[in-house]
Amino acid sequence: MGCCGDEDEDLLKQLLPDPPQNLTLIPSSLLDSSLEVSLSGDCESVISPMNSHFYALASRDILRSIFELLSMSDLARASCVCRLWNSVACEPGLKTAAFRAPWKLREVLGRPSSAAFWRENSLSRFAISHILNKGDTIPGLALRYCVQVMDIKRLNNMMSDHGMYSRERLLIPISDPKVLHGGTCYIELDLYAKREVAVLYLDGVPDGHASYLMNVEAVGRSKKRLLDSMKRSLHADEGTVEYYLSISNGDPRAAYSLYAQDLTWEHQQSSTSSS
Repeated sequence: MGCCGDEDEDLLKQLLPDPPQNLTLIPSSLLDSSLEVSLSGDCESVISPMNSHFYALASRDILRSIFELLSMSDLARASCVCRLWNSVACEPGLKTAAFRAPWKLREVLGRPSSAAFWRENSLSRFAISHILNKGDTIPGLALRYCVQVMDIKRLNNMMSDHGMYSRERLLIPISDPKVLHGGTCYIELDLYAKREVAVLYLDGVPDGHASYLMNVEAVGRSKKRLLDSMKRSLHADEGTVEYYLSISNGDPRAAYSLYAQDLTWEHQQSSTSSS
């Protein structure tokens, strides 16, 4: 049985197919916290996994195989490293896989109107669709699904029980994550709840023409108007605006504030370096 350094070298060799002849490996026992490789004959040239010259982590296929193992939060962090990592981490397949993995979902269908949807992968992001029938009451539904009355009202943007009589369905919070195991969720923007959730249908599949679903095209037009407005206000490109909206969970005011903070910091750094 080899030492830890030998095992790490074997792993690194798998990540580096056909390395150059003058490349030598340094055992991890000689390093502080991460594997590094050094070119023989040049002790000052050190390449780390966070260095853009570390060609194994510049391969889209290798990055994809690594990112498939990451959680949603770690995938979001990886997308901030560089343009290449961002393009791989933002692939729809990787996002949906990371989103469904903790809950053992079979599939997540649909595309959210905002990239911020993927950033929060808590149980509150999911809901059960309950089609209202004659005789249904909020307390009765709360007892049936083992949730709190106030949680149902909060999720559905209801001030009182009377609000249910003008609706076709209610979204029910999920209290037991085992309900999601092996299920299929549909990303929907509910007209009455005014929120986007991953909806689980216990009885069949969603009705694409239901009145409680917001028109996707209308949502797209609204988002485009918001992006154009923020681009003019911030004097920034669309990618920058989308980034700040995503890290602020779609809140324009919070996005403005974060952008202003970063801009102030950049000005301070420029003043410091020039002086």
